[in-house]
Amino acid sequence: MQTLDAQFRLLLDRIASAEQRFERPSGSVRLLAVSKTRPSGDIEQVYRLGQRDFGENYLQEALPKIQALAGLSGVQWHFIGRIQANKTGDIAAAFDWVHSVDRLKIAQRLNEQRPTDRPPLNICLQVNLEDEISKGGIAPAEATLLAAAIAELPRLKLRGLMCIPAEHEDFDTQRRVFARLRRLRDELNRQGQTLDTLSMGMSGDLEAAIAEGSTLVRVGTAIFGHRS
Repeated sequence: MQTLDAQFRLLLDRIASAEQRFERPSGSVRLLAVSKTRPSGDIEQVYRLGQRDFGENYLQEALPKIQALAGLSGVQWHFIGRIQANKTGDIAAAFDWVHSVDRLKIAQRLNEQRPTDRPPLNICLQVNLEDEISKGGIAPAEATLLAAAIAELPRLKLRGLMCIPAEHEDFDTQRRVFARLRRLRDELNRQGQTLDTLSMGMSGDLEAAIAEGSTLVRVGTAIFGHRS
């Protein structure tokens, strides 16, 4: 059984190999370590290996870990789960990024509740590319209006787009799905946005995501192993 250190280093090598294979600049893809269900000790161990970005899905689980690890310099906490309206205050206060915004009401609440002594909250719009009823996210056709509205909120900084596509084993199919998000990002930028982030790609499809321009891959299993 591989150690956490070994798994983490293998993942970094995997990302670097994909960057080289698809002619991406070295270091152009950030790793977001998805640490949901993982204890603070595991997070700190990966931090000591150089990781700084950590993603959490569940607020009640995340807040004690954020507090316990508050002494670690340079950590960026990313909220990547579904957002309930009554939880926006804690999310706005505790996190540096939110990847799962798909309603203007949620964005407005995050804006209103972001502490004034913290920099604007980095936001990604979650896009439902395959019209999956079980998943959150806006339809691609709704992105223009929502992006324009969020860009006007002073305590938020609209950074990019996020997707959680269905699992596809075929590499070319994975690429086609991710290409839709890249094209949508490009279209929004032509309309005047300045989006620099494509949050796409996980343990099973990160190579296809990197091939299509991902700037941030969200990986848990390939670092920490399967959840019990």
